[in-house]
Amino acid sequence: MSTLSIIIPAYNEEECLKDFLPQVVEHCRQKNYQLILINDCSKDKTGQIMDQFKHEIFIKIIHNKVNAGYGGAIKNGIKKADTDYIITFDADGQHLLEDIEPVYRTAIEKEAEMVVGDRGVSSGAYRETGKWIIRSVAKLLIPFEIKDINSGLKIYDRKLALRYIRICPDTIAYTYIILFVFIFKKHRVLEMPIKINKRLTGKSTINFMTALENMQEIINIIILFNPIRIFFPVGLFCILISCGWEVHILMRGDGISVGSMLGFVTGILTIFIGLVVHQISAFRRESLDN
Repeated sequence: MSTLSIIIPAYNEEECLKDFLPQVVEHCRQKNYQLILINDCSKDKTGQIMDQFKHEIFIKIIHNKVNAGYGGAIKNGIKKADTDYIITFDADGQHLLEDIEPVYRTAIEKEAEMVVGDRGVSSGAYRETGKWIIRSVAKLLIPFEIKDINSGLKIYDRKLALRYIRICPDTIAYTYIILFVFIFKKHRVLEMPIKINKRLTGKSTINFMTALENMQEIINIIILFNPIRIFFPVGLFCILISCGWEVHILMRGDGISVGSMLGFVTGILTIFIGLVVHQISAFRRESLDN
């Protein structure tokens, strides 16, 4: 019985999979790994290439009838896996098969619930700037030491993943959020260096709008786990600004201004709303342990 499943979501990756997939299949055959392939409603021959291996007993192939998104495809794969650990692998051929065993061994030997593969390379000024902004904002709100937070190669405990994927998005932001959930829930998350190949063909679909979606999802997950981190600073800022603005008005003897009072009340209400949201979020967080 295999204890590791390799999950590969693919959308229009025909050119990459033609050469890359046979190598993955042979590696899984030798290592006795389970392989789960998800064709996320591709418009090219991705599904046909996967179906060439449908008779292999260690392979499960999922054809989504509609495009579920990167995160949605991985979720479907996790639900179909029946091993102790799962590892996500990108379909573009960038990840090296030789990195699977060291990452897997690290998870077992160090009893880590998640191990993240650190690619340690620059992906261009534009994308690096976007990742730096996301990482910086996240670190202001979440204490973590992981550098490559959007790495597509992650290995984690399948039972925990099944418990947490219900609050993870179906978009590319899944790769951030699943990491943050494990961190918030106080699981052991480690990082180790991996190597990568140059993308075999095609180009990444990540753009400015994707970065905005990622930021939104990060804020959503922070509000779920620690809403005070957002509401309290905002409320306090409104109160301090209002008080600072009111000082010179009072010194002139003009009484209390409407603007200052509005800002002060807004700050108080923001903090109060944060406390209410904190109580509501507590019920949702408890449901993750059931």
